[in-house]
Amino acid sequence: MPHRPMQRLVLLAAAATLCTGLHAQTARAEGKIGYVSTERILRDSAPAARAQKKLEAEFARREQELTKVGEQLKRMQDDLEKNGLTMPEAQRRNKERDFNELNRDFQRKRRELQEDANQRKNEELASVVEAANRVIRQIAEAEKFDVILQDVVYFSPRIDITDKVIRALDGKPPAR
Repeated sequence: MPHRPMQRLVLLAAAATLCTGLHAQTARAEGKIGYVSTERILRDSAPAARAQKKLEAEFARREQELTKVGEQLKRMQDDLEKNGLTMPEAQRRNKERDFNELNRDFQRKRRELQEDANQRKNEELASVVEAANRVIRQIAEAEKFDVILQDVVYFSPRIDITDKVIRALDGKPPAR
């Protein structure tokens, strides 16, 4: 019997430790979590659509020029295929050289356009993501979220706040 009070004390200490651990886990489990799809924001929001239209307008002239050169190359190729065997050797070589030079220039300009367009697209989308992140922080603070995740493997639709973020980016009032 002399060990009985000591056993009780040890059991009470163990129970207190267990309860403290459970309380901490419960508090963490009750945190408010949200999810946002960056892909949907970049696809469906008004700022993303404006950025896309801006990029299309910015590169339209260069794309039209490339289309014209592509059509010219096609005509040159058709002419060589159709008349190449019947034209004099020197004329055929000159036309082939002209075709190859124009084709190299076309390929170079196409690569440059693609590189420039990709760089500008990344810049424009970065500004949309930056604006979205500001809105996400505002929503998180206003609605007392503990964590908001972006682009995860799995999420429950009940924690998805992407529509709220898109509405805020579009300048629309929050849905009720």
